[in-house]
Amino acid sequence: MKVHLNQIPDEGLHIGGEEPEAILDLGKDALVRPAGPIRYDLDVNSSGNSFFATGSLAVDFECECGRCLETFRYPLRLENYAMQEDLDGRETVDLTPTMREDILLALPSYPHCDWNGEKVCSGPLLQSVEPSAAPDQETPSAWDELDKLKIQSR
Repeated sequence: MKVHLNQIPDEGLHIGGEEPEAILDLGKDALVRPAGPIRYDLDVNSSGNSFFATGSLAVDFECECGRCLETFRYPLRLENYAMQEDLDGRETVDLTPTMREDILLALPSYPHCDWNGEKVCSGPLLQSVEPSAAPDQETPSAWDELDKLKIQSR
């Protein structure tokens, strides 16, 4: 999405709409896939050699749970979105790369179907490793075994 700087009045410009999910450039085999367009509601302005935009971004994703492999919907909302870019004599600013990067950074790196607490994931959980010694016994130190070594010097 490109913004022409000459079309921004002194008080700023409000832009809103949708961009196709294709700008996210996620593969079809990804565990996280966009389930609709990217919706934006932004106020843009420029000051001196800087361009800035504030507002919100929203996009729904279809994710595959990292535990149970169940597909679930994940609504991503960036309510306090803000970006700034230095101007170097350009007449237009392309918001697409920055929006894409910020959306991808906000995605969960390991999605779980129980992300919002509305359900319990049926997948296997990581089980904690129980210590082999009883709690009242002192665990031997690895240094104790090393102290038993007899090293000969030449």
